[in-house]
Amino acid sequence: MRPASITEAAALFRARKLSPVELARDCLARIARLDPELHAFVAVTEERALQDARAAEARLMRGEARGPLDGIPFAHKDIVGTAGVATTACSRLLQDNVPQEDSIAAGRLREAGTVLLGKLTTHEFALGGPSFDLPWPPARNPWDTARFTGGSSSGSGAALAAGLVLGATGSDTMGSIRSPAHFCGITGLKPTYGLVGRSGVFPLAQSLDHVGPMARSAEDCALLLEAMAGPDPNDPASSGRDAGDVRGALRGGVKGLRIGVMRHFHETENRASPATLANLEAALGVFRDLGAEVEDVTLSPLAEWHAVAATIMIAEAHAIHAPWLRKRFADYGGLFRERVVLGAAIGSEHYLAAQRRRHALCAEMAAAFRRHDLVVTMAQPGEAPLIEAAPRWGVFELGSLASPFNVTGSPAVALGTGFGAGSMPTGMQIAGPAFADALVLRAAHAYQQATEWHRRWPAMAEG
Repeated sequence: MRPASITEAAALFRARKLSPVELARDCLARIARLDPELHAFVAVTEERALQDARAAEARLMRGEARGPLDGIPFAHKDIVGTAGVATTACSRLLQDNVPQEDSIAAGRLREAGTVLLGKLTTHEFALGGPSFDLPWPPARNPWDTARFTGGSSSGSGAALAAGLVLGATGSDTMGSIRSPAHFCGITGLKPTYGLVGRSGVFPLAQSLDHVGPMARSAEDCALLLEAMAGPDPNDPASSGRDAGDVRGALRGGVKGLRIGVMRHFHETENRASPATLANLEAALGVFRDLGAEVEDVTLSPLAEWHAVAATIMIAEAHAIHAPWLRKRFADYGGLFRERVVLGAAIGSEHYLAAQRRRHALCAEMAAAFRRHDLVVTMAQPGEAPLIEAAPRWGVFELGSLASPFNVTGSPAVALGTGFGAGSMPTGMQIAGPAFADALVLRAAHAYQQATEWHRRWPAMAEG
């Protein structure tokens, strides 16, 4: 019996109907069969996976399971540091980089008993992609391998959608968890800024960077968040808080919640495709049927949020990479070079102006959350494009629907709402005030309990 989720696998383990070793072998076999076409993995750690699975099985048989993640097949985005396993950021500059220690997120998930299957493809340094001039090819979408996965957590989205793993890490600076979740029909949470520690994860823009869970469902993301969150003494932005009983909070439903819809973002300023719009309206109908109050909310134009996020991101990314850019410019992929060098043109006055405007926008979002418990828009305005047609400048070409919640640091989850053109997934994004991660996942879970989109599999993954 093959489980479709972390929750199902944990239940099968407890009932002795499936062993962690059996599940690990099944995932490894699927990787061997499907990944030559998907390119979701940079490296597969088969020996380590079987070792982890045997240890988890022994704990299970002794009645000493560490919790619901013990024995779960897992993989990390390849900017997340893993002790003894190369962490390359999909760049020539780090091809030989083997950390001596786990990042704090990887270490906590290892302690929770996850089975490490390998490292997952990312856009170079979580920015430049999809790129075709790197040592590794870009990941492809399991719903149609001619199409884009979104990024930068591209391998995580592809591996989850194809059932190669049951959980994965992602990072999100301007939508890099939520965009692959939307395009690949999975669930991805950008937690509250500082809730999940980032030490040992290669940074892109430290005032916008988040590390978070990606999985098949909101319930699975809740389990992962509980394990990942907590104080990080080596991350200056750490909130020093843990996540609490996120899974227990899922049972609350949405009855009585006030949900604001930022229609002007996705209907006018970055207009979504017809199917994405229609599927969002159907999703809002589900929330109404479940007892939520749904009404429109208007904020500053999306272009302002996007300009603030893009200015800060590129300035901070350039500051990180400037020493390497001076010495090893040609070793970067073309797309990364083109994007990151823009940061050299952003002077301190522009960076500080963006940070001042950011402060005002955060106050505006906080006021919206005093009127509404949650807000809804999309992470992407449409279905996944053909991979060769993915915009060369990525989110810089249109206002990013994901970026407002990096500006504010608010928790935001992306999940599927159905299918559109080319039978490709569509999605929505639910966000809440700081540290309302459990509430955001509660709303996503209520929607998923009332629908079946998160249970659908691409044809290549069936069987």
